[in-house]
Amino acid sequence: MKQIASFGELTEIIEMENKLLLFVKTDNCSVCEGLYPQVEALNALYTIPFYKVNVAEVPEIAGQLSLFTAPVVLLFHGGKEYVRFARFVQMEELKRRLEEIQ
Repeated sequence: MKQIASFGELTEIIEMENKLLLFVKTDNCSVCEGLYPQVEALNALYTIPFYKVNVAEVPEIAGQLSLFTAPVVLLFHGGKEYVRFARFVQMEELKRRLEEIQ
């Protein structure tokens, strides 16, 4: 997964990529640490680019995307948010949604 370093970078990526997955984490988040390897493993199965961001390092992203918890997995399609999974992500549902936009 590629790391996002600023809100401006994220905005550019959303404009350039037709589809993408964004994994949002924060510091000291055990759920984030447990979920990340599961989501990262999906990266090899799909052609959709996967990105990650730590909102403790880039808090503007949390504000701009109205993120109030972590982890959050966002799927973007056509430059817009397609679906959002927060806190406890059902992996089967995430896979189903990835298949929809594949």
